[in-house]
Amino acid sequence: MAHRSGQEDPERYLFVDRAVVYNPATQADWTAKKLVWIPSERHGFEAASIREERGDEVVVELAENGKKAMVNKDDIQKMNPPKFSKVEDMAELTCLNEASVLHNLKDRYYSGLIYTYSGLFCVVINPYKNLPIYSENIVEMYRGKKRHEMPPHIYAISESAYRCMLQDREDQSILCTGESGAGKTENTKKVIQYLAHVASSHKGRKDQNIPPDSPKAFKLQGELERQLLQANPILEAFGNAKTVKNDNSSRFGKFIRINFDVTGYIVGANIETYLLEKSRAIRQAKDERTFHIFYQLLAGAGEHLRSDLLLEGYSSYPFLANGNLTIPGQQDKDNYQETMEAMHIMSFNHEEIVCMLRVVSAVLQFGNIVFKKERNTDQASMPENTAAQKLCHLLGLNVMEFTRAILSPRIKVGRDYVQKAQTKEQADFAIEALAKATYERLFRWLVHRINKALDRTKRQGASFIGILDIAGFEIFELNSFEQMCINYTNEKLQQLFNHTMFILEQEEYQREGIEWSFIDFGLDLQPCIDLIERPTNPPGVLALLDEECWFPKATDRTFIDKVLQEQGTHPKFQKPRQLKDKADFCIIHYAGRVDYKADEWLMKNMDPLNDNVASLLHQSTDKFVAELWKDVDRIVGLDQVSGMNETAFGAAYKTKKGMFRTVGQLYKEQLSKLMATLRNTNPNFVRCIIPNHEKRAGKLDPHLVLDQLRCNGVLEGIRICRQGFPNRIVFQEFRQRYEILTPNAIPKGFMDGKQACERMIRGLELDPNLFRIGQSKIFFRAGVLAHLEEERDLKITDIIIYFQSACRGYLARKAFAKKQQQLSCLKVLQRNCAAYLKLKHWQWWRLFTKVKPLLQVTRQEEEMLAKDEELVKVKEKQSKVESELVEMERKHQQLAEEKNILAEQLQAETELFAEAEEMRARLSAKKQELEEILHDLESRVEEEEERCLGLQNEKKKMQTHIQDLEEQLDEEEAGRQKLQLEKVTAEAKMKKLEEDILLLEDQNSRFQKEKKLQEDRVAEMSTLLVEEEEKAKNLGKARNKQETMMVDLEERLKKEEKTRQELEKAKRKLDGETTDLQDQIAELQAQIEELKVQLAKKEEELLSLQSRCDDEATQKNNALKQVRELQAQLSELQEDLESEKVSRNKAEKLKRDLGEELEALKTELEDTLDTTAAQQELRTKREQEVTELKKTIDEETKNHEGQIQEMRQRHGTALEELAEQLEQAKRFKANLEKNKQSQETVNKELAGEVKGLQQAKTEAEHKRKKLEGQLQEFMARATEGERAKGELAERTHKLQTEMDSMSALLEDAERKGIKLAKESATLESQLQDTQELLQEETRQKLNLSSRVRQLEEEKSVLQEQQEEDEGARKNLDKQMLTLQAQLMETKKKLEDDVGAMEGLEEVKRKLQKDMELASQRLEEKTIGFEKMEKTKTRLQQELDDLSVDLDHQRQIVSNLEKKQKKFDQMLAEEKNVSARYAEERDRAEAEAREKETKALSMTRALDEALEAKEEYERLNKQLRAEMEDLMSSKDDVGKNVHELEKSKRTLEQQLEEMKTQLEELEDELQATEDAKLRLEVNMQAMKAQYDRDLQGRDDQNDEKKRALVKQVREMEAELEDERKQRALAVAAKKKLEMDLKDIEGHIEGANKARDEAIKQLRKLQAQMKDYLRELEEARASRDEIFSQSRENEKKLKSLEAEILQLHEDLAASERSRRHAEQERDELGDEISNSTSGKSALMEEKRRLEARIAQLEEELEEEQGNMELLNDRFRKTTMQVDTLTTELGGERSAAQKSENARQQLERQNKDLRAKLGELEGSVKSRFKACIAALEAKIAQLEEQLEQEAKERATANKIVRRTEKKLKEVCMQVEDERRHADQFKEQMEKANSRMKQLKRQLEEAEEEATRANAYRRKLQRELDDATEASEGLSREVNTLKSRLRRGGPISFSSSRSGRRQLQVEGGSLDLLSDDELENKVTDSNANETPAPQPE
Repeated sequence: MAHRSGQEDPERYLFVDRAVVYNPATQADWTAKKLVWIPSERHGFEAASIREERGDEVVVELAENGKKAMVNKDDIQKMNPPKFSKVEDMAELTCLNEASVLHNLKDRYYSGLIYTYSGLFCVVINPYKNLPIYSENIVEMYRGKKRHEMPPHIYAISESAYRCMLQDREDQSILCTGESGAGKTENTKKVIQYLAHVASSHKGRKDQNIPPDSPKAFKLQGELERQLLQANPILEAFGNAKTVKNDNSSRFGKFIRINFDVTGYIVGANIETYLLEKSRAIRQAKDERTFHIFYQLLAGAGEHLRSDLLLEGYSSYPFLANGNLTIPGQQDKDNYQETMEAMHIMSFNHEEIVCMLRVVSAVLQFGNIVFKKERNTDQASMPENTAAQKLCHLLGLNVMEFTRAILSPRIKVGRDYVQKAQTKEQADFAIEALAKATYERLFRWLVHRINKALDRTKRQGASFIGILDIAGFEIFELNSFEQMCINYTNEKLQQLFNHTMFILEQEEYQREGIEWSFIDFGLDLQPCIDLIERPTNPPGVLALLDEECWFPKATDRTFIDKVLQEQGTHPKFQKPRQLKDKADFCIIHYAGRVDYKADEWLMKNMDPLNDNVASLLHQSTDKFVAELWKDVDRIVGLDQVSGMNETAFGAAYKTKKGMFRTVGQLYKEQLSKLMATLRNTNPNFVRCIIPNHEKRAGKLDPHLVLDQLRCNGVLEGIRICRQGFPNRIVFQEFRQRYEILTPNAIPKGFMDGKQACERMIRGLELDPNLFRIGQSKIFFRAGVLAHLEEERDLKITDIIIYFQSACRGYLARKAFAKKQQQLSCLKVLQRNCAAYLKLKHWQWWRLFTKVKPLLQVTRQEEEMLAKDEELVKVKEKQSKVESELVEMERKHQQLAEEKNILAEQLQAETELFAEAEEMRARLSAKKQELEEILHDLESRVEEEEERCLGLQNEKKKMQTHIQDLEEQLDEEEAGRQKLQLEKVTAEAKMKKLEEDILLLEDQNSRFQKEKKLQEDRVAEMSTLLVEEEEKAKNLGKARNKQETMMVDLEERLKKEEKTRQELEKAKRKLDGETTDLQDQIAELQAQIEELKVQLAKKEEELLSLQSRCDDEATQKNNALKQVRELQAQLSELQEDLESEKVSRNKAEKLKRDLGEELEALKTELEDTLDTTAAQQELRTKREQEVTELKKTIDEETKNHEGQIQEMRQRHGTALEELAEQLEQAKRFKANLEKNKQSQETVNKELAGEVKGLQQAKTEAEHKRKKLEGQLQEFMARATEGERAKGELAERTHKLQTEMDSMSALLEDAERKGIKLAKESATLESQLQDTQELLQEETRQKLNLSSRVRQLEEEKSVLQEQQEEDEGARKNLDKQMLTLQAQLMETKKKLEDDVGAMEGLEEVKRKLQKDMELASQRLEEKTIGFEKMEKTKTRLQQELDDLSVDLDHQRQIVSNLEKKQKKFDQMLAEEKNVSARYAEERDRAEAEAREKETKALSMTRALDEALEAKEEYERLNKQLRAEMEDLMSSKDDVGKNVHELEKSKRTLEQQLEEMKTQLEELEDELQATEDAKLRLEVNMQAMKAQYDRDLQGRDDQNDEKKRALVKQVREMEAELEDERKQRALAVAAKKKLEMDLKDIEGHIEGANKARDEAIKQLRKLQAQMKDYLRELEEARASRDEIFSQSRENEKKLKSLEAEILQLHEDLAASERSRRHAEQERDELGDEISNSTSGKSALMEEKRRLEARIAQLEEELEEEQGNMELLNDRFRKTTMQVDTLTTELGGERSAAQKSENARQQLERQNKDLRAKLGELEGSVKSRFKACIAALEAKIAQLEEQLEQEAKERATANKIVRRTEKKLKEVCMQVEDERRHADQFKEQMEKANSRMKQLKRQLEEAEEEATRANAYRRKLQRELDDATEASEGLSREVNTLKSRLRRGGPISFSSSRSGRRQLQVEGGSLDLLSDDELENKVTDSNANETPAPQPE
């Protein structure tokens, strides 16, 4: 394919230029133009942009030339974004279609990239030039790299296989397939080269720098690797050849198995070959060569070798068909040297090489043997045996034995051997077969020898890599046995690929955690594989082929018939489409439909040889040749093929010793072994492709490549890919590329890649079926990424446009500002320049400019300014320092506090550390124990592993042993089955042959007896008939003339009468039809107008579901009626058929009876020859009758001529009238067809409307289902809320009990406290209580309001459901009454309630009751809904069925129209046929008459024979008298008395024989007479039967016509029904539209209510925020109080006891506050969690419980502190006096807190007032809601009543329209029935006509037979008359001689001839037997009379 050349940059042919691929311009062009692929004849597919869509077609503009074209939508294929251009793995393409795959391959090929991945495949396109990508540097570049790290290459495949083998310890295989010339062999070589380089042993790795092509490299490289590389040239020389497609085409398949050891070094190799094309050795196509070795040998052999091998020039070998055909760029001489060198490297010795070349030369010599056909026989001969001598010299054979074995081989016949001469064709075939077999055996030996050289037993092979190089799928015009084997192999390989591919997909999905149902696509190919290989039930093609090879007299035709019979119904099998097809059968493979021609398949499967020559070769003096032919006992010999016919050599064969196996069996076994090997390996697939057939580099034929992609299974793989998720992206890449599409989906900060992708997907709103999110990747279906790319491009374009506009604006503004500045600067410059110019010459200005620098005033100001600036800086520094001081102090304080905190923490940490130390000590002890346990377990595990390994080794050994045993068993079983088959077939053959012999013997004896009898009878009849015939001829001629005249006249008369009758009938029928059709059309038009008026009126009205149900029910009934009618018609037709069959059987019986009668007549003729006298009387009578008949015939002829003239005139007038009527009928028919077309268009419109209604219906159903789902969700939430309420109530009870206990504790603590502390505590507790109460009340309020809203929404949903359920209206009314009563009760209770909380609780309970009632109602409604759904589904199914029926009826209507058009033609043809039959009948009658005349003539001939007999008797008497006279005259002749007596006896014997003959003739005459009478009777009966049949046919035709008229009417009725259905459908559609509008109105109302609820919620939320603000302020004030209390603690150290008491009080108040908070939170959570759930509550509960436990611990600590403080208090009582002043300050602070408390109380009051207002508003709202609900109920009731009225009116309208529609349907049905009846009648008529034709043909055959018999009898009669004349002449001569007294010759007795001497003369007397023999001889030779000897 390609070789190394280091001149160019190899990376150019490996890597893609990504800059070109990621070009933004191409991306923008793709998004802007909407580019797609459209089919093209020239380019396969062309790029085009969509311009507009027109229904199913699209207008596109071609990208290449801008032309516009119309393309079907289905033909368009999506184009991938430019991002995917020249992608390395085509599985990554987002649009996986044929066009994209082809475009990607084409782009890469034109860029020099020949390798491309397609999932598991590596696709290689032949570059037809050398590429620099196979050098050692490239090998090193790919070495150790993973497949995805490097660009596609055969080295990457080899490397991945090698690494997988080493890492996974799994056997690998590389499967190279493709067409011839695609580069399979070259890629196989590259794989071997790579593996030899990478996996060579240590010896060959010393010098890495030496190139492998140099001789030094060869020496350094390992011996085994070197031999492995050199095995290829040898195999190429013997197995490769030049073809049209490829200069080095492998003509065999091979599987190279390279074995590796554990360390990865090559330790051996093995090669298996498949299907060598051995026929190439003897013949080649034009421009093709045979195998290379032949040319190499002739070109490269030296003189010595040439003389040894008897080599000649190219032209002297016929097997080299095209002579010395060279390969461009190659020399056969150099190749010969390379082959020889390779053989030396493979350690072939000189003797082996010479033996091989001798066999090659012998194969060429086989073709030089010429055979010729001998002149007189077909036997072949060898005129010149020089070629044979050369051949025998080369092969070590005896020439004489060889020629004898070829020309007359010994063949086994029974138990003996016989020499059978061969024809020229058989000899040529035998020679060719021997040449092919010899070369094949040589090739097989060569492969075995190479395997022997490559096999190494030193190092054990751990694993292997197998390289399969086999021909790809082949589809030619006609495919033979070899193509089927190749295609069968590729089916199996494709199945392997499909299976492995989806296993890998499955593993990928499992790794990523994606749900995926596994589909084994390998099973898709199983039916085709079964069709080829299945052994039984039913047997496959190969099994049938093997079976045919077993049977005798089997041919290719019988094999094809058997295949068609067994597999004719298989889905993957097709019969030939036409009889003219060249193909015998077709198989549908995965790559397409393949036609197979089964010529010589049996031969190819058996591969027979001349076993005589084969045994000679086995006994050859040359050991090498003898070794090649050592398995002679396994061949099929020509003696087994001798039973076959001349054209195809053979069918049956017998196996010798049961060892022979067919080619198909051997190949199947080889393939099964190969597939088993491949299944145990990890396969890697390489698909090679031819770009063009011209071998041109850089050219790619798209259609050729597409065909190969299909055949190679690449497109099949892509099809499988599309079933899953072919596009997959890592999370990071997906986020990086497509985050722009969802800018706000991912929050700022870190987020996991999977979560980010999930958020992005949610933001993109993709269909869940289009993607799956795995563990590390996101998977997409085909085409999704292209869609995302489009959206991304659009987004980027928008952003860039916005960015560009912003940039341009900024730049423009900047430029404008700059211009403005420049303008102002110019003005300033101008002004200054003008001033300077003015002051320049002014003296004072000059003085001023000179004095100004000298003045000090200006400097003082500057100094002052500097001092001020310094002052400011100093002040700033001071302020900074002060602020820093303050900050430092603050920080110091903070650090001190932190230090204290840290000290506390340190103490805690030290304690914790101590605990941790203890824990560590415990853990270390545990660790030691666990480590000991672990060591024990590890030792156990090691022991178990060793045991496991041992068991595995034993298992492997056992498995291998079992496999061997199974193989032996299979072989023995196969042999036994074959023997049994042979035995059975042989026994069957023997039995058949014995039976046949017995039957034949019986038949032979019978026939001999019959022959003798027939010969006797014929001899007797012939003598009599001849005389009778001559007399009858004259009378027969005259009578025949008269009869023919009569027959002609009668025929004419009958024809004219028939035609007239038929025309009159047709005229009447057409008149009736026209009137009926006109009436029907008028009725139809009136009905159409009425329907149009009704439709216009009813389009605005609504139709309910009930009416539709009724309609569908009626339609169903109509359909059932139609079905019943059709069934009745079918039964009638079946009855007609049966009657026809009965009539046919009767006719056949009649025919048989007639035949039997004829035979009886014949026998009677033979028996009744006695009654001659009666027959003479009959003859006289007949003559009188003939004369009378002549007179009557003359009279009748005159009458007939007058009648014929009258009939002709009438016929002309009738014809003219009929022609006019026919024209009128045609016009009327055209009008009818126009009306039908208009009706069809109306039907189509109706169908469209029905479809639209169905769509609307489905949409409404979807909406209803959604609403039902929402209702169910609401109900579920409500139930959850109720459960949560119950749980919360229980918790509140528990908490209240706990609160009571805690309050008791609090009271005890409060008593102990001081008054001030009490006051502050009370203030704080009150504040907290008020806040808690506020919060609880607000929360409860909010929850209750939300609950009320939810209930309102649920009620509205229920009301909507009530509107939808019309059937359950009464139940709903009752429920509404109960609801109203309950609502009134709730109103009263609400008004009576005093406390807000109690009222709300009561409302809650009532609402719960309402909810329970509503749930009950909902359940009832759901039941009703389910019922409605069932009825709806049933109705939907009925509707679908009816629509299908409608379509069917329309098809029938169209078919009927076509049949009506054909009907007239059929009628005309039937008339013609009937006329023809009438003519044939007349002819039959004429023939019968002729037979009668012949019978009469026979009788006359008999009479004449009788007269002759009488004359003979008279002559006999005369002769007797003369004899007596002669006897009396002893005087004259005295000596010869004895002889005269003898002659007398003989004459008497002759007389007796003549008498017997006469009697027999008379019997025959009588029989013929009787037969004639019977024939007359039968003829009359036949005539009557024929007339009856004709009458019956006419009646049937009338009935058919009536049935057709009925069918037309039925069709009209059907049309009317369809119109009605359309009106109903339109009404239903409108009704559904109105329902939709109502539903939308309800939804709008619900939305408004929801909006109001949301507004109220927002208001409440705002109030809540206010309350929270107040709470925060309160908390702030509380914090101030706490800070004051802390300050007081510092100041009042003397009053520590009191302060401690205050702390206790505070703690108690905190506990109470917390308990209150708990209550508040729990209550709030109860209400909020009624909708949100339990989780938050549970967490809150746990937190509060933990808090309570902490508080209890704190209480205990405080009590301990209290006791300590009491002790201190006793000590510090002395200090109380000094701190009284400070107490006053504290009192003032207390007053402040009192004021704060009062303020809080005021706030509390305000809040309570607000709460009361809110409760009032809630009550008012509740009342308003109830009132609104009542009003709604009233409105609904009114609407229900209105709808009921409307429904009643609509039902009436529907019923009317239904009736009309039924009428139309009935008419249409009648028309259809008529049409069907007409059709059936026509078919019956045709069948009857065919039967009559057959009968006529049979009658004609019988007539011809009778004529032949008659002619034979006439000849025999003629012969007999001539013989009688001869006899009479002889008698006369005898008489004359007797009178004269001369010598007389008489016929002697039967024993022989005797001579009677009369007067010195002799009389020769013939025996009777001789006379009969002579008569028969004369009849056979048609001589007038026997010549007397």
